[in-house]
Amino acid sequence: MSKLPSEIDTLDARLLALLEAEPRIGVLECSRRLQVARGTVQARLDRLAERGVIRGHGPDIDPAALGYGVTAFVTLEIRQRFGHDPVAAHLAEIPEVLEAHTITGSGDLLCRIVARSNADLQRVIDRVMNFEGIVRSSTIIALAQQIPYRVMPLVKAAGGGRPVG
Repeated sequence: MSKLPSEIDTLDARLLALLEAEPRIGVLECSRRLQVARGTVQARLDRLAERGVIRGHGPDIDPAALGYGVTAFVTLEIRQRFGHDPVAAHLAEIPEVLEAHTITGSGDLLCRIVARSNADLQRVIDRVMNFEGIVRSSTIIALAQQIPYRVMPLVKAAGGGRPVG
């Protein structure tokens, strides 16, 4: 049975776990800790990046540390004649919109947005709604983050379920 292009093996999982734990680690140090050749690590990194498994190498930034302590999830209903693309282009111009997903159900798009305060959240929502293609919104304010964004449990499962550390 051949592997799907999106699958990873145990070495990939161990490499990803190491990079998550120590994002500034170099290729040579990765190879030393994983006990594989430097070229192997580099080839794995290149392949993982090419396949889109690794999407970036930048810092993980906390919006709250930047002064955006309010997180909200906004469901948008759009005018179908406009389509999703113009609405997404409008949302992309708003810095406080961190992500937007087309969804099923009663809404059309689900956005994660941040604001400096509840009053500032109203300003952001007003800016989101200032587009002819958006009919209605419904906002839920997050009170506390119980599980932060994470993918390492998926990496572990995809790598065969064995410990990755």
